[in-house]
Amino acid sequence: MSAHPLDGITVVSFEHAVSVPYATRLLADLGADVIKVERPGGGDFARAYDTACGEVSSYFAWINRGKRSVVLDLKDADGLAAARRLTDRADVVLANLGPGATARLGLDGDTLRARRPELITCELTGYGDDGPSRGRKAYDALIQSEAGLLELTGDGAVTARTGISVADIAAGVQVHAGVLAALLHRQRTGEGATLRISLLEALAEWMHQPMLYALGTGAPPPRTGAHHPSIAPYGPFTCGDGGAVHLAVQNEREWARLCDVVLDDPRLATDPRFATVADRVRNRAELHAELHRRFGALTASQAGTLLDAADIAWSSVGHVAGLPEHPQLVARNRWRSVPVPGGADVPMLVPPVDSSAWDAPEAHAVPALGASTGEVLAELGYSPQEIAALTGDPAHVVEPRCAGTCPDRNVMEP
Repeated sequence: MSAHPLDGITVVSFEHAVSVPYATRLLADLGADVIKVERPGGGDFARAYDTACGEVSSYFAWINRGKRSVVLDLKDADGLAAARRLTDRADVVLANLGPGATARLGLDGDTLRARRPELITCELTGYGDDGPSRGRKAYDALIQSEAGLLELTGDGAVTARTGISVADIAAGVQVHAGVLAALLHRQRTGEGATLRISLLEALAEWMHQPMLYALGTGAPPPRTGAHHPSIAPYGPFTCGDGGAVHLAVQNEREWARLCDVVLDDPRLATDPRFATVADRVRNRAELHAELHRRFGALTASQAGTLLDAADIAWSSVGHVAGLPEHPQLVARNRWRSVPVPGGADVPMLVPPVDSSAWDAPEAHAVPALGASTGEVLAELGYSPQEIAALTGDPAHVVEPRCAGTCPDRNVMEP
């Protein structure tokens, strides 16, 4: 079993917020040396989204573990020169700076790959490089709105953004997949790649099913809160002890078993109001009344036992603060304690993909701002005096993790 599949791969990322940082976190989990370039005077603005994890936000802690933070002033000629030297030793260069920023700095894919055709670059924009929205700033909730997700999310007349940054996550997953594909392409051909991805298109890809539903029926799926808009019963139901179960009935065989075993009323299975999925959706209020009547007479534990006996898919209704104690995740040893700057260690999941071919990643720390600036500059061959001049702080002068100028991460010492 090998250590990690991306050992020896160096990723330099001019990143902030969520989308590209999430992609690079996934690459770091696979063993890549991710060098995160941050601006002086605060770094990635996501560091300060909240104060949940010591000196950094919950967002930042989640998507930046295992990286090396380097502070460079890209508006300064010497800082920009150092950034370019970083890209000269990289396998992959990623960016999601403001519109046009990388081109103005000479850090765009076309410029970098003109010098090094074997390089893989990827730039994430809000809307793409052309079209009427080219150059507009874009953030997660704006893209959720633009792609139509807000139209689907909520209850009745009330719309809502999703509880997580789903547009950013969708884009980060696409960046991650694109980089892995480009690395495979380079291994086969020796040729790098220039990748371009937009937030809008990444989320629009995930919107195909409701789009096709709306085109085929003439109306978007209705907003139904926690219940499925086109399948019933499929959602949470409160039990008599105040607990709740979230169940999902996918076909008529399951519906018949639910009626017989759980609802204790086999006649409901053939009731014309509930005979098919479409009937149950059309008569959702009456259907839910029957389920509420039965579940109101059961505890959540009793309901779960009956649902298991009927072979109906169900879950408890969890709370995010209780996730580290989830019995399934605890039993499978999925949590690791991760150090964060200025605070107590926080629990984080190991990656969800288990492999027989490589080791699980270690619980690497979340980096303090600029923690690796001196180390990385030394690896680039900067002298202690040059490092002190670039950083304005002699404390940044440290020994590199390798001998010489580290032209290749493969020669780095453990």
